[in-house]
Amino acid sequence: MKIAVIGRGLIGGSLAKAALRAGHEAVAFDKGDDFKVEEADIVFVAVPPSAVVGVVDSIACRLREGAIVVDMTGVKGFVYEALKKYVFSKRFTFVGGHPMAGKEVSGWANSSPDLFDGASMILVPYPSCGRLVLDRLEKLFRELGFARTVFTDPEHHDEMIAFTSQLCHLVSSAYVRDELSSGHSGYSAGSFRDMVRVGAPDPDIWTELFMLNRDALKPVLARYIGRLEDFLEALEAGDSARLHRALEQGVIAKGKICS
Repeated sequence: MKIAVIGRGLIGGSLAKAALRAGHEAVAFDKGDDFKVEEADIVFVAVPPSAVVGVVDSIACRLREGAIVVDMTGVKGFVYEALKKYVFSKRFTFVGGHPMAGKEVSGWANSSPDLFDGASMILVPYPSCGRLVLDRLEKLFRELGFARTVFTDPEHHDEMIAFTSQLCHLVSSAYVRDELSSGHSGYSAGSFRDMVRVGAPDPDIWTELFMLNRDALKPVLARYIGRLEDFLEALEAGDSARLHRALEQGVIAKGKICS
């Protein structure tokens, strides 16, 4: 299979390298390149969110008949709406995608063919998308190392990603900026490392992601702040019973997701 990857960052580079590892033909293009997609069976668009629509528009008329285009953006609602104009294209099929894998570092140099091994691939197809296309993508993603493919709609995707990814980055960013963090040496262990691991996301990319997904992110963040305020109020009131209840609720919630 001939695969073109537009974007030579961590995700794009890893897609290209994973495709080569699986025995496919793969080439990755950077911004400013002439995207040679005319012979590609699959085109992965792995660029910052604000660039996705422009890239797809620029290649749409040059794609071969039957080609499949999959974007890798971490927010799906705005892409889904902006590219609806291609739903009934006879030339190619567009499917929204989001690989659930990453690192704290970015760029081609940090990309690797095993980045997606065991990961989930989320796909957000239009209702008109045929099962043949989705079966073809599922097979390809297994070859690239993904353990499973999850199908959903853009609203559910964006709500879940607001909770499972974006909130984690916001919490870690806020945590690592505390005045005590610079003196952690000798006082920190696994809990500290876990909390700060995603505390330095790329400000350019993540500002875009947070703002594009703000309608889904705001209520998730507000609920989290409310739970923190519950702890603070219990401490201020010296209310051990209230604090104990809140901690118990956390134990029960974790037990449900870990069972």
